[in-house]
Amino acid sequence: MEVVNALGRRKAAVARVYVSEGSGKITINKRDLETYFPSTILQYVVKQPLNKLDVAEKYDIKINLTGGGYKGQSEAARLAIARALVKINAEDKPALRSEGFMTRDPREVERKKPGQPKARKRFQFSKR
Repeated sequence: MEVVNALGRRKAAVARVYVSEGSGKITINKRDLETYFPSTILQYVVKQPLNKLDVAEKYDIKINLTGGGYKGQSEAARLAIARALVKINAEDKPALRSEGFMTRDPREVERKKPGQPKARKRFQFSKR
């Protein structure tokens, strides 16, 4: 099997994933998963599509992550891994879709408007 690549995004985070046959090693920005995401919850989020299909020990995964915070990065990686697994085996798509791993979360930060302190918040109105 050759290397399969996929792209995942969430908020400002972008994850580029390269999946190849291997022993289940996940490398993020040339560091292993446990050092990049010390939180077990975020490690779990990244591994969710692999655990759903029971292929966690079957593939080596290399991830390039840029932008955003750790939550957005972990969810971007999850989407990219799910997309790569579907490229490898298209029959897995319904199982991943039912868990919501194939859906790109479209929510983005709304821009700040002039004449306001934040995106939606207004300055206090004074009648007099």
